[in-house]
Amino acid sequence: MAAALLANVLYSTGFVLEKRALSALPEVSVRRPARMLRLVLGSPLWIAGSLALASGFAAQLVVYRTLPIAAAQGIFVSGLVLLVLLSSRLLGEETSGRERYALAAILAALVMVVLSLREGAETVSEGAPYPLVLLVCVPSLAAGVWLYRSAERRAVRRHRLPTAGVEYGVAVGLLYGVSSLAVKGVSGRLSAGAWDSALQAVLRSPYPYLLLFTGAFGLVMSQAALQRCRASLIVPVCTTVTCLYTAVLGTLSFGEALPEDPARLTLRVTGTVLALAVLLGMPKHDAAPRPSIGAKELTPP
Repeated sequence: MAAALLANVLYSTGFVLEKRALSALPEVSVRRPARMLRLVLGSPLWIAGSLALASGFAAQLVVYRTLPIAAAQGIFVSGLVLLVLLSSRLLGEETSGRERYALAAILAALVMVVLSLREGAETVSEGAPYPLVLLVCVPSLAAGVWLYRSAERRAVRRHRLPTAGVEYGVAVGLLYGVSSLAVKGVSGRLSAGAWDSALQAVLRSPYPYLLLFTGAFGLVMSQAALQRCRASLIVPVCTTVTCLYTAVLGTLSFGEALPEDPARLTLRVTGTVLALAVLLGMPKHDAAPRPSIGAKELTPP
Protein backbone atom coordinates (compact mmCIF):
# COMPACT_ATOMS: atom_id res chain seq x y z
CA MET A 1 0.00 0.00 0.00
CA ALA A 2 2.79 2.45 0.92
CA ALA A 3 4.64 1.69 -2.33
CA ALA A 4 1.46 2.23 -4.37
CA LEU A 5 0.79 5.61 -2.76
CA LEU A 6 4.44 6.55 -3.27
CA ALA A 7 4.16 5.61 -6.96
CA ASN A 8 1.12 7.91 -7.30
CA VAL A 9 3.00 10.82 -5.74
CA LEU A 10 6.07 10.23 -7.91
CA TYR A 11 4.08 9.92 -11.14
CA SER A 12 2.00 13.03 -10.46
CA THR A 13 5.04 15.02 -9.35
CA GLY A 14 7.00 13.89 -12.41
CA PHE A 15 4.33 15.01 -14.87
CA VAL A 16 3.89 18.35 -13.09
CA LEU A 17 7.65 19.02 -13.07
CA GLU A 18 7.94 18.14 -16.75
CA LYS A 19 5.01 20.42 -17.58
CA ARG A 20 6.53 23.28 -15.61
CA ALA A 21 9.90 22.77 -17.31
CA LEU A 22 8.32 22.63 -20.76
CA SER A 23 6.42 25.85 -20.09
CA ALA A 24 9.74 27.68 -19.65
CA LEU A 25 11.33 26.19 -22.79
CA PRO A 26 11.00 27.39 -26.39
CA GLU A 27 8.26 25.70 -28.38
CA VAL A 28 9.07 22.09 -29.19
CA SER A 29 7.78 20.21 -32.19
CA VAL A 30 7.53 16.59 -33.26
CA ARG A 31 9.06 17.65 -36.57
CA ARG A 32 12.36 18.42 -34.81
CA PRO A 33 12.88 15.60 -32.28
CA ALA A 34 16.65 16.13 -31.95
CA ARG A 35 16.13 19.78 -31.00
CA MET A 36 13.43 18.72 -28.51
CA LEU A 37 15.73 16.23 -26.80
CA ARG A 38 18.51 18.82 -26.65
CA LEU A 39 16.19 21.33 -25.00
CA VAL A 40 14.64 19.00 -22.42
CA LEU A 41 17.96 17.38 -21.49
CA GLY A 42 19.31 20.86 -20.83
CA SER A 43 16.57 21.55 -18.27
CA PRO A 44 17.36 20.36 -14.72
CA LEU A 45 13.66 20.64 -13.83
CA TRP A 46 12.67 18.34 -16.69
CA ILE A 47 15.37 15.84 -15.71
CA ALA A 48 14.03 15.90 -12.13
CA GLY A 49 10.56 15.15 -13.46
CA SER A 50 11.87 12.26 -15.56
CA LEU A 51 13.71 10.83 -12.56
CA ALA A 52 10.50 11.08 -10.52
CA LEU A 53 8.64 9.12 -13.23
CA ALA A 54 11.41 6.51 -13.33
CA SER A 55 11.26 6.19 -9.52
CA GLY A 56 7.48 5.79 -9.79
CA PHE A 57 8.04 2.89 -12.19
CA ALA A 58 10.42 1.27 -9.68
CA ALA A 59 7.81 1.68 -6.92
CA GLN A 60 5.22 0.16 -9.25
CA LEU A 61 7.37 -2.95 -9.66
CA VAL A 62 7.37 -3.36 -5.87
CA VAL A 63 3.58 -2.97 -5.81
CA TYR A 64 3.00 -5.70 -8.39
CA ARG A 65 5.13 -8.09 -6.34
CA THR A 66 3.26 -7.42 -3.09
CA LEU A 67 -0.36 -6.53 -3.95
CA PRO A 68 -3.00 -8.20 -6.13
CA ILE A 69 -3.23 -6.48 -9.49
CA ALA A 70 -6.85 -5.42 -8.90
CA ALA A 71 -5.98 -3.71 -5.62
CA ALA A 72 -2.90 -2.07 -7.16
CA GLN A 73 -4.85 -0.68 -10.11
CA GLY A 74 -7.48 0.71 -7.78
CA ILE A 75 -4.81 2.70 -5.93
CA PHE A 76 -3.10 3.83 -9.13
CA VAL A 77 -6.39 5.17 -10.51
CA SER A 78 -6.66 7.48 -7.51
CA GLY A 79 -3.47 9.16 -8.72
CA LEU A 80 -5.53 10.99 -11.36
CA VAL A 81 -7.18 13.02 -8.62
CA LEU A 82 -3.80 13.84 -7.09
CA LEU A 83 -2.52 14.97 -10.48
CA VAL A 84 -5.44 17.38 -10.93
CA LEU A 85 -4.86 18.84 -7.44
CA LEU A 86 -1.12 19.30 -8.04
CA SER A 87 -1.74 20.86 -11.43
CA SER A 88 -4.12 23.34 -9.87
CA ARG A 89 -1.80 24.25 -6.99
CA LEU A 90 1.60 24.22 -8.70
CA LEU A 91 0.77 25.07 -12.31
CA GLY A 92 -2.23 27.32 -11.78
CA GLU A 93 -4.32 25.22 -14.17
CA GLU A 94 -8.05 25.68 -13.75
CA THR A 95 -10.60 23.10 -14.80
CA SER A 96 -14.14 23.99 -15.77
CA GLY A 97 -17.14 22.49 -14.03
CA ARG A 98 -17.85 20.32 -17.07
CA GLU A 99 -14.27 18.99 -17.05
CA ARG A 100 -14.40 18.24 -13.32
CA TYR A 101 -17.58 16.22 -13.80
CA ALA A 102 -15.97 14.44 -16.76
CA LEU A 103 -12.84 13.56 -14.77
CA ALA A 104 -14.99 12.28 -11.90
CA ALA A 105 -16.95 10.13 -14.35
CA ILE A 106 -13.72 8.77 -15.85
CA LEU A 107 -12.48 7.93 -12.37
CA ALA A 108 -15.76 6.15 -11.61
CA ALA A 109 -15.53 4.22 -14.90
CA LEU A 110 -12.01 3.01 -14.17
CA VAL A 111 -13.04 2.00 -10.66
CA MET A 112 -15.86 -0.07 -12.21
CA VAL A 113 -13.35 -1.87 -14.41
CA VAL A 114 -11.08 -2.51 -11.41
CA LEU A 115 -13.98 -3.81 -9.29
CA SER A 116 -14.85 -6.25 -12.08
CA LEU A 117 -11.50 -7.97 -11.50
CA ARG A 118 -11.11 -10.70 -8.93
CA GLU A 119 -7.71 -12.08 -8.01
CA GLY A 120 -7.47 -15.79 -8.73
CA ALA A 121 -10.61 -15.84 -10.86
CA GLU A 122 -9.09 -14.22 -13.95
CA THR A 123 -7.49 -16.24 -16.72
CA VAL A 124 -3.94 -14.95 -17.17
CA SER A 125 -2.32 -15.79 -20.50
CA GLU A 126 1.42 -15.65 -21.13
CA GLY A 127 1.33 -15.32 -24.90
CA ALA A 128 -0.64 -14.42 -28.00
CA PRO A 129 -0.30 -15.29 -31.71
CA TYR A 130 2.12 -12.81 -33.28
CA PRO A 131 -0.07 -12.15 -36.37
CA LEU A 132 -2.97 -11.27 -34.07
CA VAL A 133 -0.78 -8.94 -32.00
CA LEU A 134 0.41 -7.14 -35.12
CA LEU A 135 -3.13 -7.01 -36.49
CA VAL A 136 -4.18 -5.19 -33.33
CA CYS A 137 -1.12 -3.03 -32.72
CA VAL A 138 -0.12 -1.77 -36.18
CA PRO A 139 -3.50 -0.14 -37.00
CA SER A 140 -3.58 1.32 -33.47
CA LEU A 141 -0.15 2.91 -33.97
CA ALA A 142 -1.22 4.27 -37.34
CA ALA A 143 -4.42 5.66 -35.81
CA GLY A 144 -2.51 7.32 -32.97
CA VAL A 145 0.00 9.00 -35.30
CA TRP A 146 -2.77 10.07 -37.71
CA LEU A 147 -4.89 11.52 -34.90
CA TYR A 148 -1.90 13.42 -33.51
CA ARG A 149 -1.03 14.86 -36.92
CA SER A 150 -4.66 15.85 -37.47
CA ALA A 151 -4.68 17.67 -34.13
CA GLU A 152 -1.43 19.41 -35.06
CA ARG A 153 -2.85 20.60 -38.39
CA ARG A 154 -6.01 21.94 -36.78
CA ALA A 155 -4.04 23.65 -33.99
CA VAL A 156 -2.09 25.86 -36.40
CA ARG A 157 -5.16 27.25 -38.12
CA ARG A 158 -5.78 30.92 -37.55
CA HIS A 159 -8.74 32.12 -35.48
CA ARG A 160 -9.06 28.70 -33.87
CA LEU A 161 -9.78 28.27 -30.16
CA PRO A 162 -6.92 26.76 -28.11
CA THR A 163 -7.17 22.98 -28.00
CA ALA A 164 -7.89 21.38 -24.61
CA GLY A 165 -5.70 18.38 -25.45
CA VAL A 166 -8.28 15.58 -25.67
CA GLU A 167 -7.15 14.52 -29.15
CA TYR A 168 -3.50 14.63 -28.11
CA GLY A 169 -4.29 12.55 -25.03
CA VAL A 170 -6.16 9.93 -27.07
CA ALA A 171 -3.35 9.72 -29.63
CA VAL A 172 -0.59 9.27 -27.03
CA GLY A 173 -2.84 6.90 -25.05
CA LEU A 174 -3.11 4.62 -28.10
CA LEU A 175 0.68 4.44 -28.35
CA TYR A 176 1.05 3.71 -24.65
CA GLY A 177 -1.71 1.10 -24.94
CA VAL A 178 0.33 -0.72 -27.57
CA SER A 179 3.33 -0.38 -25.28
CA SER A 180 1.34 -2.03 -22.46
CA LEU A 181 0.49 -4.98 -24.70
CA ALA A 182 4.16 -5.28 -25.64
CA VAL A 183 5.18 -5.27 -21.97
CA LYS A 184 2.60 -7.99 -21.35
CA GLY A 185 4.11 -10.06 -24.17
CA VAL A 186 7.68 -9.58 -22.96
CA SER A 187 6.74 -10.60 -19.43
CA GLY A 188 5.21 -13.81 -20.77
CA ARG A 189 8.34 -14.67 -22.77
CA LEU A 190 10.70 -13.96 -19.86
CA SER A 191 8.70 -16.07 -17.41
CA ALA A 192 9.26 -19.26 -19.39
CA GLY A 193 12.47 -21.27 -19.47
CA ALA A 194 16.06 -20.25 -18.81
CA TRP A 195 17.18 -16.66 -19.07
CA ASP A 196 19.21 -17.05 -22.29
CA SER A 197 16.47 -18.94 -24.13
CA ALA A 198 13.83 -16.52 -22.84
CA LEU A 199 15.87 -13.57 -24.14
CA GLN A 200 16.17 -15.19 -27.54
CA ALA A 201 12.41 -15.76 -27.56
CA VAL A 202 11.84 -12.08 -26.78
CA LEU A 203 14.15 -10.93 -29.59
CA ARG A 204 12.36 -13.21 -32.06
CA SER A 205 9.00 -11.69 -31.09
CA PRO A 206 7.59 -8.32 -32.24
CA TYR A 207 7.36 -7.01 -28.65
CA PRO A 208 10.77 -5.31 -28.20
CA TYR A 209 10.41 -3.54 -31.54
CA LEU A 210 6.94 -2.32 -30.62
CA LEU A 211 8.43 -1.01 -27.37
CA LEU A 212 11.18 0.83 -29.24
CA PHE A 213 8.67 2.45 -31.57
CA THR A 214 6.21 3.45 -28.88
CA GLY A 215 8.99 4.60 -26.56
CA ALA A 216 10.59 6.91 -29.13
CA PHE A 217 7.38 8.30 -30.65
CA GLY A 218 5.57 8.38 -27.30
CA LEU A 219 8.32 10.49 -25.73
CA VAL A 220 8.37 13.05 -28.55
CA MET A 221 4.59 13.25 -28.95
CA SER A 222 3.82 13.40 -25.24
CA GLN A 223 6.32 16.19 -24.52
CA ALA A 224 5.07 18.36 -27.38
CA ALA A 225 1.46 17.79 -26.31
CA LEU A 226 2.22 18.41 -22.64
CA GLN A 227 3.79 21.77 -23.50
CA ARG A 228 0.73 22.90 -25.47
CA CYS A 229 -2.05 21.58 -23.23
CA ARG A 230 -3.01 21.35 -19.57
CA ALA A 231 -1.50 18.42 -17.68
CA SER A 232 -4.70 18.23 -15.61
CA LEU A 233 -6.60 17.14 -18.72
CA ILE A 234 -4.22 15.47 -21.14
CA VAL A 235 -2.69 13.03 -18.61
CA PRO A 236 -6.04 11.67 -17.31
CA VAL A 237 -7.29 11.27 -20.89
CA CYS A 238 -4.09 9.47 -21.91
CA THR A 239 -4.25 7.23 -18.83
CA THR A 240 -7.89 6.35 -19.49
CA VAL A 241 -7.29 5.44 -23.13
CA THR A 242 -4.26 3.33 -22.21
CA CYS A 243 -6.15 1.49 -19.47
CA LEU A 244 -9.21 0.77 -21.62
CA TYR A 245 -7.13 -0.20 -24.65
CA THR A 246 -5.11 -2.67 -22.60
CA ALA A 247 -8.16 -4.08 -20.83
CA VAL A 248 -10.28 -4.56 -23.96
CA LEU A 249 -7.83 -5.43 -26.74
CA GLY A 250 -5.40 -7.13 -24.38
CA THR A 251 -8.19 -9.43 -23.23
CA LEU A 252 -9.05 -10.31 -26.82
CA SER A 253 -5.46 -10.66 -28.07
CA PHE A 254 -4.19 -12.80 -25.22
CA GLY A 255 -7.33 -14.87 -24.98
CA GLU A 256 -8.23 -13.87 -21.43
CA ALA A 257 -11.93 -14.57 -20.96
CA LEU A 258 -14.43 -11.99 -19.75
CA PRO A 259 -15.91 -12.50 -16.26
CA GLU A 260 -18.57 -15.20 -16.05
CA ASP A 261 -20.22 -13.58 -13.03
CA PRO A 262 -23.04 -11.30 -14.34
CA ALA A 263 -22.34 -8.57 -11.77
CA ARG A 264 -18.63 -8.33 -12.62
CA LEU A 265 -19.35 -8.51 -16.36
CA THR A 266 -21.85 -5.65 -16.00
CA LEU A 267 -19.29 -3.56 -14.10
CA ARG A 268 -16.62 -4.11 -16.75
CA VAL A 269 -18.86 -3.35 -19.72
CA THR A 270 -20.53 -0.37 -18.04
CA GLY A 271 -17.20 1.12 -16.99
CA THR A 272 -15.78 0.77 -20.49
CA VAL A 273 -18.82 2.31 -22.18
CA LEU A 274 -18.99 5.15 -19.63
CA ALA A 275 -15.32 6.09 -20.10
CA LEU A 276 -15.64 6.08 -23.89
CA ALA A 277 -18.82 8.18 -23.73
CA VAL A 278 -17.16 10.73 -21.45
CA LEU A 279 -14.12 11.00 -23.72
CA LEU A 280 -16.33 11.63 -26.74
CA GLY A 281 -18.28 14.30 -24.86
CA MET A 282 -15.36 16.19 -23.33
CA PRO A 283 -14.74 19.77 -24.60
CA LYS A 284 -12.27 19.85 -27.47
CA HIS A 285 -11.21 23.47 -26.93
CA ASP A 286 -10.31 25.73 -24.06
CA ALA A 287 -12.49 28.77 -23.55
CA ALA A 288 -11.43 31.84 -25.48
CA PRO A 289 -9.89 34.55 -23.30
CA ARG A 290 -12.33 37.22 -22.25
CA PRO A 291 -11.65 40.79 -23.36
CA SER A 292 -10.49 43.21 -20.70
CA ILE A 293 -13.16 45.36 -19.05
CA GLY A 294 -11.58 48.60 -20.14
CA ALA A 295 -11.21 47.61 -23.77
CA LYS A 296 -13.51 49.38 -26.19
CA GLU A 297 -14.68 47.79 -29.38
CA LEU A 298 -13.85 49.83 -32.44
CA THR A 299 -16.76 50.00 -34.86
CA PRO A 300 -16.94 51.89 -38.12
CA PRO A 301 -19.08 55.03 -38.09
